Amino acid sequence: MTFLRLRDDKSDYDLYETPPVDFIPDSDIGFYATQYDANDLATCYANGFFPWPSPSHPVIPFYCPRKRFVLRPADLHVSHSLRRTIAKRTFTIHCDTAFCDVIVQCATTARRHEAGTWITNDYIDAFCDLHDRGIAHSVEAYDDDGTLCGGFYGTCMGRIFGGESMFTRISDSAKVAFVHFVQRASDFGFQLIDCQDYTPNMKRYGATMIPRSAFLQALATFRDDPVDPDMWKF
Repeated sequence: MTFLRLRDDKSDYDLYETPPVDFIPDSDIGFYATQYDANDLATCYANGFFPWPSPSHPVIPFYCPRKRFVLRPADLHVSHSLRRTIAKRTFTIHCDTAFCDVIVQCATTARRHEAGTWITNDYIDAFCDLHDRGIAHSVEAYDDDGTLCGGFYGTCMGRIFGGESMFTRISDSAKVAFVHFVQRASDFGFQLIDCQDYTPNMKRYGATMIPRSAFLQALATFRDDPVDPDMWKF
């Protein structure tokens, strides 16, 4: 694999065979990749970097933002309307029952104000590999007919879960799945849900911005903590 980092004088790029995971103080982007695999992704996520690929660009930027949007599970806010939806038990929530299907749904579900998708085939292949290794997990919402109708996926680094993307086929399905997961994560001692960048949706749940230094300190503290396997059994 080839990784590129812009030199300080911006005259050219230095090449690396492995991800250069030390961050650049005045930049949200740490480096670029022409190609990557599951091993590279595992290294990147363990050090606070995540890819943001685009099918139209040959190089993939890897970000470690100077400000990180995170949710502390204990701070989860659930609106009254969503509480009423949850109380109706419209959806059945499970974990890791359709991981690759969830990613494909996230890639193909149409979204307002978005054209195309950043979830490329290489990205899907690498994440399905991470799932096989127990690093990536999905949470699914099923309707009364047992049809997958919402969900999300992300990475687990010890007691920090990094959310990647979610999709909804039936209104509120992914929201119910997310609330169920965060409440369970709190019960199992998770410290942070990494939302990566600001979104109004995550803001409604209580997510806040923290400095990169605070996030990386938390990641270094909790990424090697063991997680009870029962966390994922629902």
